[in-house]
Amino acid sequence: MSALPFTALACPLDGAPLQRQAVSLRCPEGHCFDLAAQGYVNLLPVQNKRSRDPGDSKEMVAARRRFLEAGHYKPIAEAVAQAVLAGAVPGRMLTCLDAGCGEAYYLRQLAAAAAEARPLALAGLDISKWAVQAAAKRDLQDARSQTGTAPSTTWIVGSNAGLPVLPGTLDRVLCMFGFPVYPEFARVLRRGGELLQVDAGPDHLRELREVIYPTLKPERPASRSAPPGFELLGTDTLRFQIHVDGAAAIADLLAMTPHLYRATAEGRARAAALTALTMTVDVRLARYRRLTD
Repeated sequence: MSALPFTALACPLDGAPLQRQAVSLRCPEGHCFDLAAQGYVNLLPVQNKRSRDPGDSKEMVAARRRFLEAGHYKPIAEAVAQAVLAGAVPGRMLTCLDAGCGEAYYLRQLAAAAAEARPLALAGLDISKWAVQAAAKRDLQDARSQTGTAPSTTWIVGSNAGLPVLPGTLDRVLCMFGFPVYPEFARVLRRGGELLQVDAGPDHLRELREVIYPTLKPERPASRSAPPGFELLGTDTLRFQIHVDGAAAIADLLAMTPHLYRATAEGRARAAALTALTMTVDVRLARYRRLTD
């Protein structure tokens, strides 16, 4: 992959462009944001936090990293990478933001799938500082192992509710099992840019849910209409089976889902007693194009 700098960052306080100065990012009004030692920048103003430590905890991030790196969701990553790169002009830079990147498994898979003819400028954003810290640390380690290569991705602590990104600058936005904020996604995408959104389908992890819940609630029908500012390009359903061995791996899966907090103590105990489980992965990949103004 040919990595290029991500230059579309905006000051979270006034929206002005941010420029790199030594180990800081600074806007024309003088607002300054220091780069952390791990290589990320915190662009989430204190007044925009809903809690002292928002987003996934350090333990949840570690659990998700272990589960994803075992390869259970690799078909999802491959499908997303293919969708991101579809229609990209060979040799032309593609600017992509993962809005809710977690520990950045999907961005790393995208970078690995891109050829030299498809240079990428990548950024990963998450409201959890633990997730961004883990992503940046891994990127820094990978860069150092490649004979001093600079890290290939810009890592940001921030919120989808107020993306610190300049208007109309992105070719792609990813929202992987996250919290979409469509007006913000439309604002930062170029005209004709694409939003790729992955959500759980009705049978996603059904076998695990049948263990932890007394009954399963009826699934809400998926919306077939595009959000304001977008047109629907297409929807793909990806279904496959995974087999997870070991109580620790099952606990990691539960920890990276909302079901850990929704389940009762009895449900969590039943899950903890499992030593192996075969489950259905059922996800919906929707592609939206930003409409022209």
